[in-house]
Amino acid sequence: MIYKTFGDTVAIRLEKGEEVLESIKEVCEKENITAGTIQALGACDHAVVGVYNVEEKKYYANTFDEALEITNLTGNISVKNGEVYLHIHATLGNEEGKCFGGHLNEAKISATCEIFIHKINGYIGRIYDENIGLNLIDFNKERFI
Repeated sequence: MIYKTFGDTVAIRLEKGEEVLESIKEVCEKENITAGTIQALGACDHAVVGVYNVEEKKYYANTFDEALEITNLTGNISVKNGEVYLHIHATLGNEEGKCFGGHLNEAKISATCEIFIHKINGYIGRIYDENIGLNLIDFNKERFI
């Protein structure tokens, strides 16, 4: 992985075999990024994406072990329990042109991945909502101090 900062934007290039979420989290921790947005594209040969069932309050994972284009990764960076929290969704296309998508749990790069993080100057936390079963965005920093 290599990356460079340009003002409020960090450009990242991942190499074959690197894992997307681990790499983004590593950069966020090194650069002290606790709020921001993420956009990316690239190629992977292993991905796990989840779809959330609101009634059951449960994610169902779909695993793909094939050549895939990462046609879009989009998401955000926040803080949960004092640590970087990534919320990223992926759209992936296979050799037949079929697309799959969902909440990104993991992705292993097959060629490269180009990621752009836009840093936000402010606090974005996460708080668990029992009614929905998800960690929702929360802007009240005092709640976590």
